[in-house]
Amino acid sequence: MIRQQVNQNGLLTHMRTAESPMRICNFQISLETTNAPEFIDITDQVLDSIVESNITMGNVLVYSKHTTAAIKINEMEPLLLEDLARTLEHIAPRDADYRHNDFTVRTVNMNEDECPNGHAHCQHLTLGTSETVPIIDGAVQLGTYQRVFFIELDHPRQREFLIQVMGY
Repeated sequence: MIRQQVNQNGLLTHMRTAESPMRICNFQISLETTNAPEFIDITDQVLDSIVESNITMGNVLVYSKHTTAAIKINEMEPLLLEDLARTLEHIAPRDADYRHNDFTVRTVNMNEDECPNGHAHCQHLTLGTSETVPIIDGAVQLGTYQRVFFIELDHPRQREFLIQVMGY
């Protein structure tokens, strides 16, 4: 159902509502990273998940299952991606001194193959774990140049992210 109304500022708004039960579809996707930082465009996987879900009104959530890999929306332009990588290195340089990297004193969340990655955790703090985008009339509402990126911040390896499509 589509309802039109004029809001208090005199702007015409269109409100779409659904009367069927809400559905949730989950997709878990694995990928292999090859560099750090690395910006991997996962927009096509997001779009494919929306089509497969048959949800035409709702939201799509894209979520990284890692504290050293982020999900962000930005432009796919090679020089910009170089700028973004340089900015991340400026924010939290790989060779800076991090207490997290001092394995002589650190005792929590240690693995046999632990590597110094304090920079990746600090960079992740500035980026975040997920993005949510509206779906209206079956179309994800990304802007002209917007793409969804999985961003590797640590080192190359197998990674996973989730796509959750919610709506009607």
